Amino acid sequence: MDDDVTLPPHPPTTPTGEPVPDARSAAAGATTDPHVVATTSLANLRDVGGRVTTDGRTVRRGVAFRSAELRAPSIADDPALAALGIRTVVDLRTDVERTALPDVLPVGARGVHADVLALDPQAPAFDPGELLRRPQEAGEVLAALDPAGRMRQTYVDLVVGDAARTGYATLLRELLDPAAAPVLYHCTAGKDRTGWATTVLLLAVGVDEAGVREEYLAVNPTVRAMYAPLLQQFATVGGDPSLLVPLLEVREEYLDAALGAVREHFGSVDGYLRDGLGLGTREIGALRAALVA
Repeated sequence: MDDDVTLPPHPPTTPTGEPVPDARSAAAGATTDPHVVATTSLANLRDVGGRVTTDGRTVRRGVAFRSAELRAPSIADDPALAALGIRTVVDLRTDVERTALPDVLPVGARGVHADVLALDPQAPAFDPGELLRRPQEAGEVLAALDPAGRMRQTYVDLVVGDAARTGYATLLRELLDPAAAPVLYHCTAGKDRTGWATTVLLLAVGVDEAGVREEYLAVNPTVRAMYAPLLQQFATVGGDPSLLVPLLEVREEYLDAALGAVREHFGSVDGYLRDGLGLGTREIGALRAALVA
C-alpha cells in the first residue's frame, strides 16, 4: 500500500450508487437541523441558508447548497433535487476523482470544475479495496501517517495553496452571479473541501465564528454514518478503525488550522477574500447582497 495518501476513501454506497442506508437515516433523522435536505440519492445535502449574521440579517435559503459527491444515477431525476432548481454544480474534487466518478447532474444544471487541491495526477487517494485486502499494511501506513496532523496541513493548504485560492474564488463568483443560482457545491464526502468552502462563504457574508463552527461540525453525524460500513469492514478483517477515524470526520482542530492560516497569511477574513481570493470590494458587496436578506 502506497504511503503517499492524499485523500480519504470514497464513502461506501449501495450497488446503484445511492448513499448507504445508515447515511440516509442519519440525514432523515436530523429533524432538529433545519439545514438538512432529505433525499435518497445524495448524501450530506444541506441548505447553507438560514444562519443569522452579526448585523441581525439572515443568509438566504435556497441559494447555496452543499453535499457529498453526485454519483448516483437517480440524481438526474430525483424529485427532491428537482424541487431545489439547481442551476450550477461546482465540483471541488481533483481531476482524478472526477475522471473516476463523474458528476451526475440534476436536470437543467451546468457543471463547473474548481479543483481546490490540484494534486499530482499520480498521487493516490485511499483505495478501500486495498485497505481491506491488506489491513495490517494499511494500519502501519496509517500509524506512521499521523492522520490528524495530515488533515491539519490539508486545511492550511486549502487556505494558502494556489489551486485552493483560485478554486474558492471561482465558487464565490458563481454564487454572486444571479444567473448561476441556486448553486450546489461538493467534494467527495462533503466535509473538508466543502466544509472550508462553507466557512468562507458564511464568514464572507457576516455570520460569526460560532455560527460557522456550528455548521462545520453539523455534518459529523451524517459523515460518520456514511463511513460506518467501511470502519466495520476494516475491523472485521483485523484493522484498527481508530486509525482511520481522523480522516473520516471533521474536527475543530482542523478548522482552527485553516482559520489560523487566514490570520497568519492574510490578517483577516476580508484580507483573505481580497488578497487571497482576489475578490474586489464590489464583488464582496455583491456576494453579501446575493446571499443575505
